[in-house]
Amino acid sequence: MFNIVSYVIFLTVSSYITIDVGRRCFHAGKAYLEYLIHDSEMCLTINRILLGCYYLLNLGYIAVNLAFWERVSSMEEVVAVTAIRIGYITLILCVLHYMNIFTLYFLRNKLTLK
Repeated sequence: MFNIVSYVIFLTVSSYITIDVGRRCFHAGKAYLEYLIHDSEMCLTINRILLGCYYLLNLGYIAVNLAFWERVSSMEEVVAVTAIRIGYITLILCVLHYMNIFTLYFLRNKLTLK
């Protein structure tokens, strides 16, 4: 019973975080990409690819995370296990976001040096 409660909480919160962060990065990323690349059509294509990869990676992580969930036997464990799992996904999203920003920045610098 406690596992089902923690699954529902985890799926709800992680889905909301994934969708909300994806939308925000997609909309805010347009200006950043246009500043770096100066081609609006290419920026839109890159932005869509990044969003698709982002969703696939997060959905895959959520599915794998559920597959390796340990047995939860109390309400305290529900809170602890769910918070840890949500914390992991939040940290992964943060790292991925900054990796994308730095990669695009360094690619832009490399292109302007040529």
